[in-house]
Amino acid sequence: MDRMRRGWRQCVLGGAVFAVCMAGTTLPTPLYGLYQEKFGFSELTVTVVYAVYAFGVIGVLLLAGNASDAVGRRPVLLAGLGFAAASAGCFLLATGVGWLYAGRLLSGLSAGLFTGAATAYVIESAPPGGGGRATFVATAANMGGLGCGPLLAGLLSQYAPRPLYLPFEVHLALVAVSAAVLLGLGETVRQRRALATVRPQRPVLPPPVRPVFGPAAIASFVGFALFGVFTSVSPAFLAQSLGVHNRAVSGLVVALAFFASTAGQVAVGRVGARRSLPLGCAGLLAGLALLAGALYWDLLALVVLSALVGGAGQGLAFRGALSVVASASPPDRRAAVISTLFVVAYAGISVPVIGVGVLVDPLGLEGAGLVFIACMAVLVSAAGAYLLRRSGTPS
Repeated sequence: MDRMRRGWRQCVLGGAVFAVCMAGTTLPTPLYGLYQEKFGFSELTVTVVYAVYAFGVIGVLLLAGNASDAVGRRPVLLAGLGFAAASAGCFLLATGVGWLYAGRLLSGLSAGLFTGAATAYVIESAPPGGGGRATFVATAANMGGLGCGPLLAGLLSQYAPRPLYLPFEVHLALVAVSAAVLLGLGETVRQRRALATVRPQRPVLPPPVRPVFGPAAIASFVGFALFGVFTSVSPAFLAQSLGVHNRAVSGLVVALAFFASTAGQVAVGRVGARRSLPLGCAGLLAGLALLAGALYWDLLALVVLSALVGGAGQGLAFRGALSVVASASPPDRRAAVISTLFVVAYAGISVPVIGVGVLVDPLGLEGAGLVFIACMAVLVSAAGAYLLRRSGTPS
């Protein structure tokens, strides 16, 4: 009993550290309007600053996605917290847009180190038989942390002094506490190797994973693509088209998508991983349709509904994808395989965001959003049809 209690304690605390790191990656979301006013840059620059984060994540996953399999989970997670602290420092010192690029890149490096290693750490910390619940803890920590970032920054920047500084000071304090917690937890990798054995890697999948990876990767890509479009478009849309200038409201609307994702992940336990993938795509398609309606008719209610429905669909698809991939992965390659899944997912974040920024000038914010929503809807529909053929129609 004590061993089981210790295992769940380590699992939950590892998830809390994971959430703190991920919160830092979305912390600037409601603040970009203030940075635009302060430094005078365009909407395209906002989207590129946002997307630099994804490039940092993908770079780390490709160059060192298997690092924690070799040197252990904790050293990699501590390094990730170090990058998170450096990112917050860049935003605190920002005197121009270059600091924002640096801060977002460092944030991406932090998330890149955390995504595979923290997910594997949380799953491996669970007692025997607790893999399913541990997978939920990991994915909920990821998405819940992403949701807490804009909510925290929105509240602090709207109702507390020093809006461009206090959110990052609070996050620095949370990172320090997380590092202390992590130092007190155990390591889950029993046979460690030297750091010199870590090599840049192509996304190569072990044979047991290949049959399930295709549909899992498609679901992850389209889910993160919706989040990328939604997170980049909604704060500016709320201010410019709906006259919502309250940053706490803007942060809450973005946070709702991530919290709804967590709720969708809870539903996977009842629906089943196989069924959750096509059902998640259906939810993503509905969320895209609601967001298109919000952009076309300028309705705040549809923005909120799109966050809730699309977020729930993303949660269904993402937890189902992560569950089947983690279960099929050999233990000594699990973090590397999970990192490969996240490479696909973060590609979904970067491409739509930059595309929206490029199209804002000729088409306007609403037009750019509608064009990319249409593109994502086609992709979601094709993915859903493929998943139904691959997995079989749910009974």
